[in-house]
Amino acid sequence: MQQPQLLIFDCDGVLIDSEMIAAEVQSEMLKAEGVEIDPADSAARFAGMTWPAILERIGEETGKTFPKDFMTRVDEEIDRRLGTDAEEIAGAHDILDRLILPRCICSNSTKQRLEIELEHVGLWGRFNPHIFSARDIGQGKPAPDVFLHALKVFGAAPEATIVIEDSVHGVKGARAAGCRVVGFTGGRHTYHGHADALTEAGAETVINRLVDFPAVVEVLASWQDA
Repeated sequence: MQQPQLLIFDCDGVLIDSEMIAAEVQSEMLKAEGVEIDPADSAARFAGMTWPAILERIGEETGKTFPKDFMTRVDEEIDRRLGTDAEEIAGAHDILDRLILPRCICSNSTKQRLEIELEHVGLWGRFNPHIFSARDIGQGKPAPDVFLHALKVFGAAPEATIVIEDSVHGVKGARAAGCRVVGFTGGRHTYHGHADALTEAGAETVINRLVDFPAVVEVLASWQDA
């Protein structure tokens, strides 16, 4: 592999331990509509998916039709809680101090949500303006659109770009863009078989501590592309 040119971070579940917050809100509000889904199961099944895609899947599985404003109400409550309760993944600020390569965020979350949660934990300024929402660009992950956009912005070669992702959808999207991928299982939403699922999706290695990422970047730079 040529020397890395770009590092791409997912946000939810990689930089911010937010997936369980979203899952808990969704579970609470789905229960009020008569649909019971355990938050841990929801986080494991739907991590990396957009809320519209999640709601569509639940509707297909249950036959439930939700009120027109339901999606908006859930999104608003998630944003509110992320703005007060979200915490950074341990080591996030530390690794950004250590990594000198160009970097950006590629996420399925809305730009509004990304700003809310990243500002709350003090990470917005460490990436802005290179914070990309798939919803503003094209299709969400597992489509590669948001990754391809980042590559174009930075003029980076995909084979010289390393992505860190916590979801199968994210790994597949990054691999479809031609990038190298590190899987991450350090969030509260991690589940039995998580690392295996990320590996099967295309991650070359999996870590469960964010502080290990700089060393992994060095190791991957010396590996031949699988």
